[in-house]
Amino acid sequence: MRYEDSQRDRTTRAENKLPNKDITPVLKGWDYEAGTINVRKISGADGVPKLQMRLDLGLLQMELMGRPDGVRPHGCESLLDFHETSLRDHKTRNGTELGFHLTAEQCQELREEAVMYYHRYLSLFVLEDFTGVVRDTARNIRVLDMCGTFAINEADRLVLEQYRPYIVMMNARAAASIEFNEARYPEALATVRAGMADIKRFFRRFGHPEAYQESGEVRVLKSFARDIRKKIPVDPKVKLKGELDRAVQREDYMEAARLRDQLKEMA
Repeated sequence: MRYEDSQRDRTTRAENKLPNKDITPVLKGWDYEAGTINVRKISGADGVPKLQMRLDLGLLQMELMGRPDGVRPHGCESLLDFHETSLRDHKTRNGTELGFHLTAEQCQELREEAVMYYHRYLSLFVLEDFTGVVRDTARNIRVLDMCGTFAINEADRLVLEQYRPYIVMMNARAAASIEFNEARYPEALATVRAGMADIKRFFRRFGHPEAYQESGEVRVLKSFARDIRKKIPVDPKVKLKGELDRAVQREDYMEAARLRDQLKEMA
């Protein structure tokens, strides 16, 4: 046998001894469905539950707690946590936040980290783990606030702001879903309205108040608000007052008088 053939044979045998890393068996029976968010919760090899998101060419696997990739940058839960700690230390030393800045590279790293949390809160929403969604969306809003306040470059201060209405919507939707599932309908409605108010302030801050009415995020929250109101018993007085207003508008004064008398009797 020639040396080259012998060497090739040894290489082949060595490769055959390597553990098989082909993920095809993992994906078998879990086909990718375009237009849908395909996620599932599994038990990891370490016994800890994990999230998996099916993609067209494979999958993402995420930790349920801490940073989704399981990394602890600088010994902290996340880069955001590290920078928030640095900010607190700076304020303790100097008595002010002035002089604290984020470089372009640091902002880029924070944006990349925020994408991980985006994938996780999207997956958690599909699985109706609304507590996790509230946690991760609130966390990403803090990223926007951190970069918007302390980034050296204006571009880094603004680039993430385009996503604020969406993140606020998801946060309000998840928080209200918790209250809705607990039959706390007035609280759920207040949470949705607070989210809509935050989005309205966002558009006003950037000089586009008219965009509020066209916002897809606002439409989602308005639709949820309608569903919540259906669960709230209508106050008889409020109902009569609405009927009275409509009677006056159509100039049905006899009906309006009747409704007015009913309201007086209730009073």
